[in-house]
Amino acid sequence: MANLISSTSPGAGSENRPTVVGWLGTRSTLPSQMERIKRMKRIKHVVGPLVSIVIVVFEPAVVETAMKLSQWPCSYVVAAALFAAARASAPSIEPQEPLWSPSHAIDLTSTPLISLHRDLVMIESISGNEKHVGDYLDHYLRQHKLTVEKQYVSALQSSEEGLADAHSKKHPRFNLLAYPGKRRDTRIVLSSHIDTVPPYWPYQVRKHGDIWGRGSVDAKGSVATQIIAVRELLASGELRDGDLALLFVVGEEIGGDGMRRANDLGLKWETVIFGEPTELKLASGHKGNLAFTLKAKGKAGHSGYPWLGESANSMLIPALAVLDKLDLPRSEKYGNSTLNIGRMEGGVAGNVIAETAQAEIQIRIADGSAAESKKIVLDAMKKVDDRLEVNFISEGYGPVDIDSDVKGFETIVVNYGTDIPWLNGDHKRYLYGPGSILVAHSDHEHVNVTDLAQAVDGYKKLIRHALAS
Repeated sequence: MANLISSTSPGAGSENRPTVVGWLGTRSTLPSQMERIKRMKRIKHVVGPLVSIVIVVFEPAVVETAMKLSQWPCSYVVAAALFAAARASAPSIEPQEPLWSPSHAIDLTSTPLISLHRDLVMIESISGNEKHVGDYLDHYLRQHKLTVEKQYVSALQSSEEGLADAHSKKHPRFNLLAYPGKRRDTRIVLSSHIDTVPPYWPYQVRKHGDIWGRGSVDAKGSVATQIIAVRELLASGELRDGDLALLFVVGEEIGGDGMRRANDLGLKWETVIFGEPTELKLASGHKGNLAFTLKAKGKAGHSGYPWLGESANSMLIPALAVLDKLDLPRSEKYGNSTLNIGRMEGGVAGNVIAETAQAEIQIRIADGSAAESKKIVLDAMKKVDDRLEVNFISEGYGPVDIDSDVKGFETIVVNYGTDIPWLNGDHKRYLYGPGSILVAHSDHEHVNVTDLAQAVDGYKKLIRHALAS
């Protein structure tokens, strides 16, 4: 490359004549170089095939850049030939490559697994806006010869009247039930959720085969690997009509309205395999969950005259301090119960006494029932200020024990909640999936391609175990 860089140097008088470095490494003026170009033109019909090869080997952008730098009034073909000759006479240097590229580890475009996972992550599906990813999966599963049923789920509640209904009509939410053949009453179902938490982060492939993006772990990694596992078992003839179905639900991140609605399908299963990030281990249980809002109502007024009003913020803050230090149940298996004050808001401006204030809070329950934790919260708030309003978002649930009796898997206890308690029935239940919950819900959510590939094998192993039971 350096052999073709031109320069402009002062000549005699006022002329600035461009000079170039020839393919023999000698410096010459443009006229002598043009003589060589003429000779190249005369032999072009002889070396035409060679020139064609050169053009393919050297990117057009490189040749064109060289032409511009040297200001050669010649055709692209001739310039390409000159470029090739200069490269041929240059010292032999091995081509350099990046320290890492996706192709060094795995071809990230060639496998059905990676392609499906990429497509799913690229579709934004924050809770309440799952329609587009649902449409994609509906088409994909039908394309692969599965029978697909849509089960519509009500729109999210909105504080603005009519907004929820309008969104529901334009972007209806639905669960998907898919199965091979015609039998919908199957022995086994694989299930995961297609919604994600906000905000959306785009799909990216980074070093060492890490795939970044919202939902890459939680839980589109599970969705993709479950589907591919089923496809591979169908291709190998290991599944028959009535063996297995796939159930993908909306709303897991906001209280499980999709899975609750799935109870209306009228189906019972022997085994349900739930997909969530478990680091490729079988989860033997997860903590319970209790979510609630705490609201305070004061009296608005001018901030310069605080005695004329009552600050809702000043009512809320002491209550949150008490909750933050609350003594909650613990157990040997699940450790300590934890409380998170996730969101706070209050007032309208810095110079206005806050009339209203509220906080959104979640407890991860390590022992006992949700009702017991509710009582602890209510008793503590009454002692702070009995005017505070506590609203529990759902009935909540205590710790969930999960089956982990399949040989060949490590086991793990997880602190997060799942859809498991919302699905009615007396069935075996397993929790498994690729990736780590430690990066989920973050701006650095990512999963490794190796984990995805191993999860396919893991799901197949769980399915085989369930079929043999």
